[in-house]
Amino acid sequence: MARTLRGVSTPPPLRQFLPRCASSTASDGKEGTSGGQIIFYDIPSRLPERAWSPNTWKTRFSLNYKRIPYKTQWIEYPDIEATCKNLGITPTANKSNGSAVYTLPAIHDPATGKYVSDSLAIAQYLETTYPTTPKLFPDNTIGLQTAFIYAHRHQMANMWQFIYAPECSMLNPRSAEFFRRTREKMFGRSLENLVPQGDQGEAEWAKFKAGLGRVEGWYAKSDGPFMLGSTPSWADFVVASHVILWRNVWGQESKQWKDVSSWHGGRWNALLEHLKDYQQVV
Repeated sequence: MARTLRGVSTPPPLRQFLPRCASSTASDGKEGTSGGQIIFYDIPSRLPERAWSPNTWKTRFSLNYKRIPYKTQWIEYPDIEATCKNLGITPTANKSNGSAVYTLPAIHDPATGKYVSDSLAIAQYLETTYPTTPKLFPDNTIGLQTAFIYAHRHQMANMWQFIYAPECSMLNPRSAEFFRRTREKMFGRSLENLVPQGDQGEAEWAKFKAGLGRVEGWYAKSDGPFMLGSTPSWADFVVASHVILWRNVWGQESKQWKDVSSWHGGRWNALLEHLKDYQQVV
């Protein structure tokens, strides 16, 4: 039976449905003994729960919400491309020179034999393949929710300059070296020098707050804590995945997180609270 969280109807907690099993660590992409569970490929960190990436959190939320049993296969950054090529996982983008870009999340579903990459493509796959589970795109809202994702991404564009340096510090050594080397080549300067300082820093932080305020305005038009009212959906998982990132990279006692968690009537911390049953890392 569904339970109520502050007036919000939600499916039972995931822990009632998941088998007791530990997540595995590997760099070669071998599934090992997964049984019938979906294999979820994620990037580890030095955090106690290991999960941190907003892109992979979108898939974790989706699997947890739909109560689909899975196990996590942790893949360090330098091993992502080789793992995806070895398993036949489709690249998610192409560089300007035409070479393929391989990113996570990705999943392998033993029930169908399929490998799927990209968080939105995975969400669509899960929705189609497991139609009797809770809906990520209820009432055929996938088009509207996809538009929301792009609008949200635009509002968050200037936030990343505050994120890259502390994000790198959370990673395991091999991933941290890879992350720093590739991002600094991309931007042409150190990650630390990406962070705006002084008056410019205050101005950019204000822009971040304003962008997040526009997202809050969209939420305010709903009659519940979620974008679609009282029922969570993919759009909420996208937003919450970024909020989790901010809390992790800055730390709960940081000025940055205290700022964000206090903005807009505490909207963003409250969103995580409403979605806490879907934040298990297995």
